[in-house]
Amino acid sequence: MKDISRVMEGGYCIGCGACPFVDPSISMVMDDDGKYQAKPGASEPSAKANACCPFANAQLNEDVLGKRLFGSIDGIQHNSAIGYYLENYAGYVTADGYRDRGSSGGMVSWLAAKLLEIGKVDAVLHVKPAKDESVMYEYRVSTSVEELKEGAKSKYYPIELSEVLQYVAEHDGRYAVIGIPCFIKAMRLVEQEDEVIAARVRYHLGLVCGHLKSTFFALSEAWESGIPLQDIRMVDFRYKLPGRKATDYGIQATGVVDGKTVTVTKPTRELSTTNWGYGYFKYNACEYCDDVLAETADITCGDAWLPQYAKDGQGTNVVVVRSLEMKELLEHFADEIHLEAISADVVAQSQGSGLRHRREGTSYRLYLKDQAGEWRPTKRVKPSNRIPHWRKAVYKERLELVRQSFIGFHLAEHSPQGMQAFNEHMAPYLKRYKRADNPWYRRVGKKAKQLVRRVLGK
Repeated sequence: MKDISRVMEGGYCIGCGACPFVDPSISMVMDDDGKYQAKPGASEPSAKANACCPFANAQLNEDVLGKRLFGSIDGIQHNSAIGYYLENYAGYVTADGYRDRGSSGGMVSWLAAKLLEIGKVDAVLHVKPAKDESVMYEYRVSTSVEELKEGAKSKYYPIELSEVLQYVAEHDGRYAVIGIPCFIKAMRLVEQEDEVIAARVRYHLGLVCGHLKSTFFALSEAWESGIPLQDIRMVDFRYKLPGRKATDYGIQATGVVDGKTVTVTKPTRELSTTNWGYGYFKYNACEYCDDVLAETADITCGDAWLPQYAKDGQGTNVVVVRSLEMKELLEHFADEIHLEAISADVVAQSQGSGLRHRREGTSYRLYLKDQAGEWRPTKRVKPSNRIPHWRKAVYKERLELVRQSFIGFHLAEHSPQGMQAFNEHMAPYLKRYKRADNPWYRRVGKKAKQLVRRVLGK
């Protein structure tokens, strides 16, 4: 059995859409939990499909691909947390309102727009509002800066690449693609197998990723904001609240209430499903991914989640530059951006929680799978049981939170209480998680330290 079959059977599919593009016998479907999943046809998946799956192809991992792509560049360095890099920055765009329109500093949209403006590409493959109202967002093709603007901001929503890959195959031109780590890796793997895609996709712009969400995440946010479940139309996941810190952002949900189209704004801290650490409605594949910084992308941008940047509510990006062309583009248009050089360690610190969950946590989850005698993807991190007991409890409880979040949402769908039923279902599991994440001896230690500081007058 090919590993891609095990990926599909074991629930490790991230729904990227690479395999149905190279193997038409495979279809991409939205499952009952609001996640895109690959489904095999009557025949066994092809060798190409196996080679293009980011969770089945163990030979071409991010280190191997990264070395092939960037290893020979003069001045390139490697860091175990962020991958290969030429330069690292924190900053934002100062021109044309990109920062205002973006989730953070506006760097990704600006980079894509620059590639279009200076004629480096003819189109950009990125996520924007869907044409079909059955979903909110999808991968589409933008050929102008105005079209590109429709895709600004992060979309915490399931998407897949098969249709835009088919478009690239059928339309000659030069393309840039924007994507989360596993999707950029999938693109690189497709390019290893398909000469046409390899020739036409010239630039890969990566996004720092915590994890991918099912449709239930968007629906829960809008539903809890007061829009009936069946009448939800759209969610803006990263609405900047005036006068607030970058970490204190909101959402805007649009739908129909009492026959009228309304838009509701809510701070995410007032909603029950928006705590990223809980992992509600997460793809299972994300628990077995060890790439946070899109290590196979030419350039990666994400939120600068550090105290010195988070206090600026307009948003600041961390930027990891891996290709000479991206480095030169930033230098050439330096008057349109504000960048300050930072170290690889600072970049890693900005994504500390995500990296710990994807490295230490993944090693423990791999160990659990091995102990159970179950197949799981081969990752760069190795299975390990050598972590503190309380961290093991945290990772186990997070897995249960994810599993129960889907159960809870289905219960809420059929309950007159709606999201209240979801929260009641999740309450005991959330209580267990919080106890694991903050055990009694850590609470006692923290209080002791506070007491010592007061006594010493510090």
